[in-house]
Amino acid sequence: MTSGTTPELTPHGGYHWRGQSTRFFEGWYFRLTLPEIAQSFAFMYSIDDPAGGQPHSGGAAQILGPDEAYCCRTFPEVGKFWARSHTLAFGHHRTASLKKAGPCPPQDFTQTVTEGYQIQDHHHQGRLLTPAGDVQAEWDFTITPQVSWGQPTAKSTAGWLSYLPVFEPGWQVLMAHGHAAGWIIWQGTHYTFDHAPAYAEKNWGGAFPSKWFWLQCNAFPSAPDLSITAVGGIRDVLTWQEDVGLIGIHYQGRFYEFFSRKNAFTWQVDPWGYWQLTANDYRYRVQITGKANDEGALVRVPTHDGLQWLCRDTTHGNLRVQLWAASDHRLIFDAVSDLAGLEVGGGLWEKSWLFESYPKRNNLL
Repeated sequence: MTSGTTPELTPHGGYHWRGQSTRFFEGWYFRLTLPEIAQSFAFMYSIDDPAGGQPHSGGAAQILGPDEAYCCRTFPEVGKFWARSHTLAFGHHRTASLKKAGPCPPQDFTQTVTEGYQIQDHHHQGRLLTPAGDVQAEWDFTITPQVSWGQPTAKSTAGWLSYLPVFEPGWQVLMAHGHAAGWIIWQGTHYTFDHAPAYAEKNWGGAFPSKWFWLQCNAFPSAPDLSITAVGGIRDVLTWQEDVGLIGIHYQGRFYEFFSRKNAFTWQVDPWGYWQLTANDYRYRVQITGKANDEGALVRVPTHDGLQWLCRDTTHGNLRVQLWAASDHRLIFDAVSDLAGLEVGGGLWEKSWLFESYPKRNNLL
């Protein structure tokens, strides 16, 4: 999604479900950062077992708002969910004056949909109510993508193997950096913004990671075009599991990428509060350090047993990212932010997670 790229060209932008009745989920994550007030809004949408008739069939919309305040609404009727298979467009409603599930003209959304959301053509609209019927969140904003994953053209986050049913769950950064403009009403407060840093990703599949961590930031005061995403997890590979890590950096028109199966890679991640990753290849060396000064907030994530409270997030993490040229140890940048997204998820977090990998250079992802 570099400048001029259409959403159809973004790998994995479309909906992945093809009608199967086996266990399946798809989830989308969008984050807007408002540096002027040092707050964020993270929107999390999901659909489970869309064939219907299963114990976990249904959808949900979650929002992690200012100061880690949280809300969640479920949408149990899968027949009221819609999505496009070749582009990033989807929505779900609880009550609407629609004859069948599908998008409505943006100018008619407020009058047509009592509760629900729709994302189409980089236009995000939605309204979530309290159980009593009061509005707890409402939003209408547009996003102008700047950078997808990879430069100069968009690429699959997990490489070419992501097109095969080998690794689960699938994961794609849809937009490493973009700009959002519009408004959000959150718990009675009206927020307006223009040119707010925006980020988007998604995941999908029938298997779920048993343990993971995640770091993301594209709001660095000293480097407004810098975007960093880093993740580590235990993923399913055919009949076995493996630890895998990835770091992606977009900066001044260049893309720096590190995989634990291709590059020297280490991490130390505590059950909560501390993340440190290092990676290097023959060209570059990176070090990332994240710290959480709050307890974060629990959010619900897909599992084999439906959405569960197995993930802790903060949008106020301290993050330092340093990148050097390997040949002469020249510092390319040293950037700090206190508006990073930091996360741990899954089980088995009784102690720090330590990992080291020094693979051969020609290994595949």
